[in-house]
Amino acid sequence: MSFGNEDHSSKLLQAQTHIFNQTFGFINSMSLKCAIDLCIPDVIHNYGQPMPLSQLIASLPIHPSKACFVSRLMQILVQSGFISQNSVTDDDDEKKEVSYALTDASALLLKEHPFSMTCLPQVILDPILVNPWFQFSTWFTNDEPTPFHAHNGMSFWDYASREPKLNHLFNDAMTNDTRLISSVMIEKCKGVLEGLESLVDVGGGTGTMAKAIAKSFPHLKCIVFDLPHVVHGLQGTDNIEYVGGDMFQAIPSAHSIMLKTIMHNWNDEECLKILKRCKEAIEKKDKGKVIIIDVVIGNEKGDSELDQTKLYYDMEMMVLVTGKERNQKDWANLFFSAGFSHYKITPVLGFKSLIEVYP
Repeated sequence: MSFGNEDHSSKLLQAQTHIFNQTFGFINSMSLKCAIDLCIPDVIHNYGQPMPLSQLIASLPIHPSKACFVSRLMQILVQSGFISQNSVTDDDDEKKEVSYALTDASALLLKEHPFSMTCLPQVILDPILVNPWFQFSTWFTNDEPTPFHAHNGMSFWDYASREPKLNHLFNDAMTNDTRLISSVMIEKCKGVLEGLESLVDVGGGTGTMAKAIAKSFPHLKCIVFDLPHVVHGLQGTDNIEYVGGDMFQAIPSAHSIMLKTIMHNWNDEECLKILKRCKEAIEKKDKGKVIIIDVVIGNEKGDSELDQTKLYYDMEMMVLVTGKERNQKDWANLFFSAGFSHYKITPVLGFKSLIEVYP
């Protein structure tokens, strides 16, 4: 191969760099996890102002021999947008010590933040969920349902029910996500819930979403519906009731049904069953609806980061469970096949959308 053409050589080097960056992409993720494990965001936040490197090193739970490596970790966190770096000069134009502050992203990694996301990197980057990726290419050559099943000999859901560590991390991550989504939904989409008399939160866990809705809509009766062992022993309130059951068999009757990030866990056949049970459960067919919070691929234009997040999510569903993320046509096929008449998609929840489906 000739390298005499300067433009051709430049393209080859650019392609090489792209391959290096994609191959090393995991370093951003693992550096982020390291920062969370060392409580770096909390340490900087508690300092109350941009934190000098020496102060940061002195405040971290590290061995003295590792002090010289902290600045290198901070460089990758700055480059990936989790930390901002300040380098102040004095009157003699001599550089003072570098200092660090949080960004909007790292603020969401504070343990005490009401919408803290610290659990998400910890569960997604845990070996339990990372190891199945080493089965990914082999999975394409066999009949295993998922790479997770190929690696563990059972489904993700069966494994989570038997492994307290995974169950705890996963539930905490979903709870924190629900806190943020419910807050934004109630702030921006109040009209979606106004006029409703009752709502069933299918797969609602310990009731994070229902509690937020019940607080803003005290007249609305909320039913948290999940597997019996999930809701066992949970105490309801005047307008929150916990009910155990199987969404594939029957869903409690109500004015409206909510499915928050439920559908993407299941294949089309399974989703069709869920939607049919939802339609059967809606009491007032002329006014009732199903409220879905989930990803709609291709629903955003010109936002590459949102598109990338959706595709990452889709790949994670492929490796861990039998579900997938869907585009608008996919969603429409499901809704109409289940007997619903029309739907409305509102892309208002970050990379997720609010979908209203009517009988």
